[in-house]
Amino acid sequence: MKCFYYFKGKYSREQRSAPILVEKSKSDNISATERVTKSSCSTNSPRSFPELYEERAQNLRVFTYTELKQATNDFNRLLKIGEGGFGSVYKVTIKPVDGKGDPIVVAIKKLNKDGYQGHKQWVAEVQFLGVLEHPNLVKLIGYCAVDGERGIQRLLVYEFMPNKSLEDHLFNRAYPSLSWQTRLQIVLGAAEGLAYLHEGIETQVIYRDFKSSNVLLDENLKSKLSDFGLAREGPTAGNTHVSTAVVGTYGYAAPDYIETGHLTSKSDVWSFGIVLYELLTGRRSLERDKPRSEQKLLEWVRHYLVDGRKFGIIIDPRLENQYSLKAARKLAKLADSCLSKNAKDRPKMSQVVESLKQIINEFSGKDSPGDKNFEVVEDDAVEQEKHTKSLGASESAKRRMAHLAKLGEHVGGVSRRRFMILQRSKVT
Repeated sequence: MKCFYYFKGKYSREQRSAPILVEKSKSDNISATERVTKSSCSTNSPRSFPELYEERAQNLRVFTYTELKQATNDFNRLLKIGEGGFGSVYKVTIKPVDGKGDPIVVAIKKLNKDGYQGHKQWVAEVQFLGVLEHPNLVKLIGYCAVDGERGIQRLLVYEFMPNKSLEDHLFNRAYPSLSWQTRLQIVLGAAEGLAYLHEGIETQVIYRDFKSSNVLLDENLKSKLSDFGLAREGPTAGNTHVSTAVVGTYGYAAPDYIETGHLTSKSDVWSFGIVLYELLTGRRSLERDKPRSEQKLLEWVRHYLVDGRKFGIIIDPRLENQYSLKAARKLAKLADSCLSKNAKDRPKMSQVVESLKQIINEFSGKDSPGDKNFEVVEDDAVEQEKHTKSLGASESAKRRMAHLAKLGEHVGGVSRRRFMILQRSKVT
């Protein structure tokens, strides 16, 4: 899915370096400086991210363009493992910073000059991941920023995530289906990452682009949030929201944010609810190749009530009934709460985390056949069988007699009469 962006200006092509990252917010509707000024009346005001970055910038490794060019064999196509709005991604090995020890496998993202994301998003990525640290956030190892005669060069170096993204495993048939328990663990990890951004650090961060393709999986299928190019600092004390240009991905952005441009942490909660339904159904939030009534995921699932007997129809068939129906219902109810029309009615991500843990603990190891969605097999044939059983024995016998009489019409003369006598004797 493509992202939608609305920019009000272009970045300068002047030389940029790590300390100047504080300039990132000057073009925002509400700058970091303004945020600090507004809350200066409090001596306990949280520091802005540019300030935090200044303190922790030394944790990032600054690469030279030559280093990364050599590591990628001049950005050889054979080493390319993906491409997105930012640009191309390469899997390579680099030497440790001290030159000692085994090479490290990393992913290098190279800014596409004509891509959807530009220098501003590159700066946001460096600034946020230079400060943030959590088991469920992808680790940024370092970056490269060079301005030369051939234009700007912007690169990011991350830890390598060998199992691609949640999107790949849910929708790409080249990958084996994720088990029910694995899906729950993945979505729990993603929820913990968002809860950390919203409530676990000095200055709140709104992710603004939560979707299945941004949930990466390591060698153990542990989930980590990636791509912080659209992240924003949350509102400061006394403010209810941050006013921004509307950016994000179609099908995931909260409707209240799209309509007003008012960004809050509850915008991320809405996006999380969408991904919960993707996890349950194995369908994308928007699929143009489906019948019109099924193209929009939320419109389709709402035809199947969470407590209705046909609810199991929406469950991903790739699970092959190896899941807990009761847990699936609870997961859908949690998704519905995240998708409340009124943003204030949506839960906090910390509450979502607790709900997920409760679901996992309550239904762990209970994927028995008796807990499956057996209701949905009650199709017309089963209903007909139930109807037949409800008839009395005499009525059933009359039906068989009528059927046999019809067959007997094809038998002529005495043979036909003897055929009917014989069949009557068998019936009685």
